Amino acid sequence: MVRLQFSIDLHYDIAPPGADFIFNIHAAHTPQQTVLSEDLQVSQNVPYTIDTDPASRNRYLRMQAGGGPLQVRYAATVDIAHHEAMPLELGEVPVCQIPGAVLPYMYPSRYCQSDRLQKLAFNEFGHLPQGYSRAEAICQWVQQRVSFQSNSTHGSTSAVDTVIERVGVCRDFAHLMIALCRAINLPARFATGIDFGADPSLGPTDFHAYVEVYLGHRWYLFDPSGTAIPMGFVRFATGRDAADAAFAMMFGTVSSGAPVIQIQPVANAHGEVVMPQRVNSALSTDSA
Repeated sequence: MVRLQFSIDLHYDIAPPGADFIFNIHAAHTPQQTVLSEDLQVSQNVPYTIDTDPASRNRYLRMQAGGGPLQVRYAATVDIAHHEAMPLELGEVPVCQIPGAVLPYMYPSRYCQSDRLQKLAFNEFGHLPQGYSRAEAICQWVQQRVSFQSNSTHGSTSAVDTVIERVGVCRDFAHLMIALCRAINLPARFATGIDFGADPSLGPTDFHAYVEVYLGHRWYLFDPSGTAIPMGFVRFATGRDAADAAFAMMFGTVSSGAPVIQIQPVANAHGEVVMPQRVNSALSTDSA
């Protein structure tokens, strides 16, 4: 079991009379991810609510802040007891057996135009044996053909754009892998959070986007950007694509600084500090 302790500091300057905010920075409660403790601090004395979506279990912090500076700090400690499986044992679920709650992750979405990438997907992956290995082949294909480059894309960049431009950040890698999976009838969804174990040469710890693919009746983790270690992912939200899982949405005139994020492994209930590492097994933190 991995126990991770982290904090997120967000800073904003709000033009009068104020702005509304919806944040998605709370650690999700999942069958394999347990939130042991958490603390939220808001610099302005304003009311806020924390709502949990019953389907996705995404947790939304909502508030209306006045003009001036605003600081939001969230800190938590989570235990992650990954479900592990042998990749060769994980098959693709026949479409007729896919649960209704999973079906939306088979269809095209705003940033994952799987319908426009069907020919590419079937040419590259249609001949491969079905199962975990095919999802992994898509993950590796994206990682080999797209270069990671900070500030190389924008909020409107889609999977089709990434195929053409061959450059992006973690969300672009995730969108492309998701679109290619859906194009061959593999349910896939966008996941956000933070992680321990990213390459420090990429800069300070930041929010991370990755992919979960539905195989063997569970959601399994993939990192098509190749920049992080899946065992070190702390999940915040899932959705069809980034439009469903933005870490912050602002309604008003707001300027912001870069988030300040810290994360580290700490001793678990057995007194052991388990360092996230790359493993050969398939990892999951959520069932259907």
